[in-house]
Amino acid sequence: MEKEVCGSSGKDKGVKLLVKEITVLSGKGGTGKTSVTASLAVLAQNAVLTDCDVDAPDLHMLLKPEVLEKHEFKASRVAVLDEDLCVQCGKCEEYCRFGAIEKQVIDPVLCEGCGVCVYVCPVAAIEFEKRISGYAFISKTKYCPMSHALLNPGEENSGKLVSLVRKNAKQLAEKENCELIINDGPPGIGCPVIASVGGADVGLIVVEPTLSGIHDMERAQGLLNHFKIPSLVCINKYDINEDNTSRIEEFCSSNGVKVVGKIPFDPVVTEAMVAGKPVVEHSPESSVSKAIEELWKNTLENIP
Repeated sequence: MEKEVCGSSGKDKGVKLLVKEITVLSGKGGTGKTSVTASLAVLAQNAVLTDCDVDAPDLHMLLKPEVLEKHEFKASRVAVLDEDLCVQCGKCEEYCRFGAIEKQVIDPVLCEGCGVCVYVCPVAAIEFEKRISGYAFISKTKYCPMSHALLNPGEENSGKLVSLVRKNAKQLAEKENCELIINDGPPGIGCPVIASVGGADVGLIVVEPTLSGIHDMERAQGLLNHFKIPSLVCINKYDINEDNTSRIEEFCSSNGVKVVGKIPFDPVVTEAMVAGKPVVEHSPESSVSKAIEELWKNTLENIP
């Protein structure tokens, strides 16, 4: 997605910038996507970072953001009973399919917000109220501004919250005159992932050379292809199974997808996670850091 931005943070006032957007994703969790994204945040200049995994965000553990703004996110509704109006007819309890109403008491945890109780109540004693589903944050890190969020346990509408995270990131890019947005996408190919890739300029798929990794990479590439978003691939721990690495490269070649990075296996990545730092900061001279620097260079060269 290209967007013209005007401002003066380190640049002449009135100069128009084209904001590019990269979404880092994987077909499944545990491929090293967040570790790679954290390192890209260190290498990037004039960028805004997002964590679009609002169900289980973990990018903050490496980047340690300082929260500047916290906003309530209200997306779901819960039934609320007005006891003064209730005639205790029991219809709401009878028709509730989720067992959320017992003796005219509504359990907000069990309530799914379906609205049946509101419909069947003869005296309009039940109404819907919006409840807080999570929180969106605007933060700063030592590397760049950051937009992230956290969905409350058991809440839904994570796709909407992801969209809000990206919206906040675009506003940050306008404010700070940043030329790039890097999204750390959720795992899988569901609604939150769709919300994290829609309108992005390129999708960077992080894959491990395992059979399940190859399968999920193909699903992620299919998703990007469906939305006509160019795909790039980074093979993490490429040297643990070079036969599967070759299979990934063959798949990418036959589908017109560029392999922009191959990161070797190295325990230094785990050491960096234990230290709570991106690996390119923790061990800048390691083979992993050098590979990530090459990955970043190639990725920038292949953004449409």
